[in-house]
Amino acid sequence: MTGFGIVDSHLHLWSLGRSRYGWLDSVPALKRDFTAAAARAELDAAGVAEAVLVQADDTVEDTEFLLETAAAEPWVLGVVGWIQLDQPARAGAQLERWQQAEKFCGVRHLVHDDPRDDFLALGPVRESLRLLADARLPFDVPDAFPRHLGAAADLAGALPGLTVVIDHLGKPPLGQPEAMGRWRRELRACAARPNTVAKLSGLRIPGSEYTAAALEPVFNDALELFGPGRLMFGGDWPVSVPGGGYQPTWLTLQELIGTLSPAEQDAVLGATARRVYTPDAG
Repeated sequence: MTGFGIVDSHLHLWSLGRSRYGWLDSVPALKRDFTAAAARAELDAAGVAEAVLVQADDTVEDTEFLLETAAAEPWVLGVVGWIQLDQPARAGAQLERWQQAEKFCGVRHLVHDDPRDDFLALGPVRESLRLLADARLPFDVPDAFPRHLGAAADLAGALPGLTVVIDHLGKPPLGQPEAMGRWRRELRACAARPNTVAKLSGLRIPGSEYTAAALEPVFNDALELFGPGRLMFGGDWPVSVPGGGYQPTWLTLQELIGTLSPAEQDAVLGATARRVYTPDAG
């Protein structure tokens, strides 16, 4: 890396006393607090300078917790929080509130946990997302495949002023050849929209091997479709803990990213994240 240090574009913290985090009921190993101090230790060990905190619950309380943490931690580059997208009036008020916080830098909704397959196409949701576009704030889409990856491409086409961030490369269904074909087609449709970017993160897929060799095909797909200037590294800690934790996750991705030129590595390891999440900095 040259210039600024490495940025992890996708890191979580949570406090069970602050929000519900209902999805943790199915992941007992993660059903405990994960603190800023613990995260900082992991980042230091990996040589990562800064991180973007990403919401892990669709609640005001979770976003409040992350923004409070960010205000106290210099290593936090920004916070991707939550607003009530299907209620535009409420979303607008929440957005106005969050924008008072210096490090608020984007919005995410746990679409994969939402029962509505058409969530990203709903009129009220689109209305709320126009507010994000007007505010020059990106929208993260988690675990998009199989229900929402194609819809993310449609969204990016409908709102060209909105930066749409495809978390975890849309969650490729590794080990399922037919499904992988559909994933590639839908990811290609996303990448065809110039207002999309993607994260090299969250690629620990149940039942699949997590090695550089196993991930190389999807890494190459991502490079071909988005190019290094529209990709960013994310550690997805502490979701990575059951699979081995931060260091093994980082080292595997580093092996792949290390095959790029120095300028391309700079993009994936920091420049893209800074451009997307802190466009007015510097």
